Order: sequence, then C-alpha cells, then structure tokens
Amino acid sequence: MATATDTKYIPIISSSTVGPLGAMHLPRLWTKLTLGNAGMLPDGHDYCGKGFDQMTISDLGLEREKVIEFVKTTKPTYVQFEAWVKANGKTDADTIKKHNDAVKGYIHGDDTVKRIQGDIGLTGSDVKDAVTLNILEDLHDLHVMAAK
Repeated sequence: MATATDTKYIPIISSSTVGPLGAMHLPRLWTKLTLGNAGMLPDGHDYCGKGFDQMTISDLGLEREKVIEFVKTTKPTYVQFEAWVKANGKTDADTIKKHNDAVKGYIHGDDTVKRIQGDIGLTGSDVKDAVTLNILEDLHDLHVMAAK
C-alpha cells in the first residue's frame, strides 16, 4: 500500500473556483495546503506561493503563518476552513468582489507567459491571464505525470 508521500497529486482546481463564501482561489489554496501537509504535492509545486495564494490570504485580511498553521494542525474539511476564514478574516461582499476582480484580472508578465506557453506547447495564443494559464499548466503536468 502506498504511503501519502509515495502518492502525488496535481491540484487540478482552478483559481476561479469558489466555495460558499464566493472567494475565488480559496478552494485551491486549501487543496494545496492540504496536499502539501500530507506530502502529496509533486516536487517543485508551490505549497503556499507568493502569487494567488498570498493575494487571497492578504485580500481576505488573514495572516499567512496562521492560515498555514491552522490547516497543518487542524486538518479541516473545506467547509471548516471557510468557517475559520470567515471567523478570522474579512469576508464581506465588497471584499470578496474586490478579491475576485483582482484574481480575474491578473495577467502574468511576458516572461511567465512565454515560459508557460512553451512548457505546455501552446503556440500562437494570446492567452495571458493567470487563471487560464495556471490551470493549463496543471493539466499539462497531470498529463506528464500520468504518462509515466
């Protein structure tokens, strides 16, 4: 039987996905933290990165280390995680809308766009938004992992 560290999972969940709170990327952040704490993220995959992960934490008025520690020690379900975010952060409708608009509007820099497009074999495309490129990169990584 495989142990958690023997099995790796690409967190195939888009940054545009929301839970009951309606905050984009929050389900992906929980997924990455949950997999990372179990030793189940592939090598080199961001556990809690400086991009959308940090944007979500900051926009919702949370503290990075407290978010990480809560998920690590409590191992909450996603619904429990959202309840904790609501109790410890800022989740009013205006805050959520501003955050979601920032996620939807985030455009990768030219170097990152070129790197991702090259890595996944996407040619002749003007796709630059981070949400789309990130999920395409995850889907590509899943394909590579599954083809082994």
